[in-house]
Amino acid sequence: MAFTTIKAITPVDGRYQSKTQNLQELYSEFGLIKNRLFVELRWLIKLSHEEGISELKPIEDKDCDWLMKIHDDFSETDAQHIKDIESVTNHDVKAVEYFIKEKLTAYPPLAEAAEFTHFACTSEDINNLSYAIMLSQGRDMVLLPTLYQLTDDLSILAQRYKSEPMMSRTHGQPATPTTMGKEFANVVYRLQRQLLQLENVSILGKINGAVGNYNAHKVAYSDVDWMTLAEDFVEELNLNFNPYTTQIEPHDYIAELFHALIRTNVILIDLCRDIWGYISLNFFKQKVIEGEVGSSTMPHK
Repeated sequence: MAFTTIKAITPVDGRYQSKTQNLQELYSEFGLIKNRLFVELRWLIKLSHEEGISELKPIEDKDCDWLMKIHDDFSETDAQHIKDIESVTNHDVKAVEYFIKEKLTAYPPLAEAAEFTHFACTSEDINNLSYAIMLSQGRDMVLLPTLYQLTDDLSILAQRYKSEPMMSRTHGQPATPTTMGKEFANVVYRLQRQLLQLENVSILGKINGAVGNYNAHKVAYSDVDWMTLAEDFVEELNLNFNPYTTQIEPHDYIAELFHALIRTNVILIDLCRDIWGYISLNFFKQKVIEGEVGSSTMPHK
């Protein structure tokens, strides 16, 4: 059955899909699978250039390009194939590993490297990095540009209406005068503080194995400096390295990121409530758009 927005379970993917479509490539299951694929491929390339891993030959540039093309050309058909593998394995990360091995074994220059796919990794190694990339890209490519544009637009309104008088209200009653521009400036300043904090949240990642101690790594190749290699790898993904974890990256940074978003959203809710109040006081007038209906029973709305 083909998916349509009218059959969506949540309004995010249904009624409001047009508002969230810029995030679909990043935050959907398709985006998660694609990022898992990215991390697995980059890890294989990284391992191949570690001299201490003698059984894995360095992957040449042309073969690296071939490998990353698997990611770059990743399609919904590929994602569905991984889901089909998962229906057998009942394990989502393992399904990505098997998908990569299928590709490698069919490509003679890298067929011998296939068994190094997912080497020494626990699922959380792949997942925590994939989610970190998703959150980083969503913040930097969609959320922050949108919020900074909104802040700029409000700054323009603050300047435009800085001398436009308006009666303030406290406790719902007329108080002393302000200006419309000043009220917009209040919102701009609040947003600027929160966006700076949102932008500066350090997004972390780890790749240290089943309990966070590089156990399998050291048993297999004791001469490799695994912590340095892991740190280099995580930073190559444009993430910050978390050197001390259990099996699970603790996700404290995710809480920090989401709390910054919560505070930003509180400011935007305040703005919406203020606008609602200005309309109810006849300071603002809603634009009438032909064909729109404001009430199912009141024709004057």
